[in-house]
Amino acid sequence: MCSSEEADLFRLEEVFSTTLARTNSLILQPLLLADPEPSDPCGRECLRLLQQLHESTQRLWEVTEQSLHSLRQRLYHPPSMGPETLLLLNNADCILQAHMEYIKSYTDCLVVQAFQKVSKRRSEYWRKQRKKLQQLLSWTSSEGSVGTTLCQALSQPLTQHVQKYVLLLLSLRDTLDKQHPAQELVMHAVTLFGNLQSFLRQALDQAMATQALWYSLSSRVRDVLCTPTHRLLQDSQDIPVVVTPLRAERVLLFDDALVLLQGHSIHAFDLKLVWVDPGQDKCVLRILTPEEELSFCARDPQGQVVWQWKVTQAVCQALRGKKDFPVLGSGPESSVPPDSRCVAYTFRREGRLYQATYEGDWCRAKPHGKGTLKWPNGRNHVGDFCQGLEHGFGICLVPQASEDKFDCYKCHWREGCMCDYGICEYGTEEVYKGYFQAGLRHGFGVLDSAPQASQPFRYTGHWERGQRSGYGIEDSGDRGERYIGMWQADQRHGPGVVVTQAGVCYQGTFQGDKMSGPGILLCEDDTLYEGTFTRDLTLLGKGKVTFPSGFTLDGSFSSGTDKGLYTQGVLDTAATPPNPASTRKRQLGLGAFPVESRWQGVYRPFQDFVRSGCPGELQEALLGFHVQSSRELRESQEYLSCERSHPKDRAGSMEDILKELLQHREPQALQQYLRKALSNSRHPLGKLLRTLMLTFQATYSGIGANKHLQGMAQEEVKQHAQELWMAYRGLLKVALQRQGQTLEEEDMETRDLQVHGLLLPLILPSFYSELFTLYLLLHEREDGLYSQGITNLSLFPDTKLLEFLDVQKHLWPLKDLWLTSNQRYSLVRDKCFLSATECLQKIITTVDPREKLEVLEKTYGEIETTVSRVLGREYKLPMDDLLPLLIYVVSRARIQHLGAEIHLIRDMMDPAHTGGLHDFLLTALESCYEHIQKEDVRLHRLPGHWNSRELW
Repeated sequence: MCSSEEADLFRLEEVFSTTLARTNSLILQPLLLADPEPSDPCGRECLRLLQQLHESTQRLWEVTEQSLHSLRQRLYHPPSMGPETLLLLNNADCILQAHMEYIKSYTDCLVVQAFQKVSKRRSEYWRKQRKKLQQLLSWTSSEGSVGTTLCQALSQPLTQHVQKYVLLLLSLRDTLDKQHPAQELVMHAVTLFGNLQSFLRQALDQAMATQALWYSLSSRVRDVLCTPTHRLLQDSQDIPVVVTPLRAERVLLFDDALVLLQGHSIHAFDLKLVWVDPGQDKCVLRILTPEEELSFCARDPQGQVVWQWKVTQAVCQALRGKKDFPVLGSGPESSVPPDSRCVAYTFRREGRLYQATYEGDWCRAKPHGKGTLKWPNGRNHVGDFCQGLEHGFGICLVPQASEDKFDCYKCHWREGCMCDYGICEYGTEEVYKGYFQAGLRHGFGVLDSAPQASQPFRYTGHWERGQRSGYGIEDSGDRGERYIGMWQADQRHGPGVVVTQAGVCYQGTFQGDKMSGPGILLCEDDTLYEGTFTRDLTLLGKGKVTFPSGFTLDGSFSSGTDKGLYTQGVLDTAATPPNPASTRKRQLGLGAFPVESRWQGVYRPFQDFVRSGCPGELQEALLGFHVQSSRELRESQEYLSCERSHPKDRAGSMEDILKELLQHREPQALQQYLRKALSNSRHPLGKLLRTLMLTFQATYSGIGANKHLQGMAQEEVKQHAQELWMAYRGLLKVALQRQGQTLEEEDMETRDLQVHGLLLPLILPSFYSELFTLYLLLHEREDGLYSQGITNLSLFPDTKLLEFLDVQKHLWPLKDLWLTSNQRYSLVRDKCFLSATECLQKIITTVDPREKLEVLEKTYGEIETTVSRVLGREYKLPMDDLLPLLIYVVSRARIQHLGAEIHLIRDMMDPAHTGGLHDFLLTALESCYEHIQKEDVRLHRLPGHWNSRELW
């Protein structure tokens, strides 16, 4: 059975539905028809607000009708439908939302006086309708203007309706048992509509206060501030406050903005970008905004508390994007605004950010976090910010004068300037990859010209304050030469080496981009000039030429009018041809560029990183990153969403790297760890190795593949091994320090053992191609003689060759030969000592000097095994027997470029092997190599029966 309260609710909803319908027909529709197409902006705005009010009224009427229908069903079918089926109870939130939309639409109209403005357009009509309104809406007053009457007619019914809602719902609650299923729904509805009462009261008060405010302002200020969304929360005329440094005459706090008035000047601050900072003084309040820092000084602490609370709650409400419910400062959300926010703002003050729009994260009135800066001229910066400045990774696009051309800076930034590693792709299509400091190229970097440049170039080396300075390599495509040496202020300055495509090398001192004073010229055929040059590297003045034959020309040189070379001096033809070994010693750059100081720009960022404790936030600044090239992105705006791979995606964080490092300190585990680390380009050690490989290729590949640079290259690889070991030790020290431990000092002997025995074999493959090419060129002549000797010896059958090499016959392994019926021992070829020969051939399958020496040791073992088998007893070969047998095996192995192999092994082998078995065997191999070079001479001196036809 239905209660009387439910019947009263039915009648209440019925009356309210009728009232809404009459309000719509008698008030809103005539207001909308008063001027259906206003020409002035103010009229159009009023029409829009009235249309919005009309729609919300219609929506409220529809919801009321639905509620009325559910009440009607409940009254007519009480047994089958309990109180919980009422829309007012089971969907109270929907009804509440409809009421709040109406309240917003109504107060928007009230704030801008829309009713008064529109009613004036048909004042005669409304005077005639006044009596009718009074008859239909008995609660309207007969006094006051038409606009006031309309305001009352549109607000009072709602106010009274909500009030009765609450009273009737409270009565309904009292009629239900505490265990009734509808009890909880009724309590929820009571709470909601009780809160709605408070919300409505506050909304009307704020709207009336805002409407009254406009009368106290000048017309110019009123035209700027009078908007339907503004709600006045606090006025300094009510609670005085003094603002510094702007000295505002009046302060107005709206629900979306803080406004300071100075005469006709208006300073408005978006509340989403206002931070409240209580000062030490109880009467002073600090307000932080993107471009201003204000101090509010109240007369007393109570005034400061009111302003602080009002501004704080207004900021919270603005950040949430909706009105606090039921009143300002209430609700489940936090009443303290967060320091970090995500908002857009356009800077207005003159300066670096003038007219730039920042969209992204903020903290305490400064861009802080990830964001995007956009200038009106098309410049963009997207990336990380800290305290208002670019800090961290960022991509900056700077448009050029020409259409669709821009400079793209993909860099790490520090306090607003490019710093650490970066990639810059310029509108000219030049590309720089390297390090920066204070916005300028500084440290190690590579600058490439545009691919289609008329004068293509590449510079790989050191920079200082934006200029090439220190040790660097420059390739000049148009001149076909490479400069290796020192720079200062963007010019070649100091000791330097020039290598040309023709194989000619110059070494001397440069000044102002030109060679100055005495120098050296080395030709590909080993012709040597020592003397003075012109600035364009032409022989001029006193000098001495040493020819490959050993002849020397000592005199004065000058260039003729027909571009020929004139000389006057003494030609000495009595000298004997120089020793090839002395010719090989003509190496350039060794004394001019100390190896330990050549690539400090590469080592230094890593050393700084380690000294700072390997902080994770600097990991990418050290290791670099990968992003798409500007040539792969057609639209400049695509950069603003360009993603890059982060070091931790591939190599893990520094924490993980250091933890793993501590787990691999035993020799075997350490070797595996270093191999893995060096092969990973995102690991600090791997990145360092990749950069060193880049410098090595820039120096010694292409034009730089010149035999006179072999000495520089060889010592450079050893230095890199030493620096990489020190880099590993630096990481280990940091890892131990984080565990509260210390790293023991390492003596020189232990360090050399680790560098040559552990690290050098691991990194040598990375440099082997360029390095071995230099050895090939340096030993080309000897290898040519060796190759001819091998060719000649290959004509011998096995027994003839063993006899020719003076191998004692009892050591010949004839029992190993399996002959067919028509074969003779004298015709067998490439069968003796076959296992040793095949073993030695493996020496070219590895680049590790240690493994090459192990191959040589196994070859020696195979020779001894074969001899022992022949003799039927264990036999240790003396040097007199070993050398001819080893020559035989070497000649049958036919290893190409054996001289280059031997010298590379000798230069790169572990010093610990000096004087040991490996050293002895390598010396034996060297002797074999030298003997084979001379076999061509010996063969020509053989008796006639040793001619090649008889060998067959």
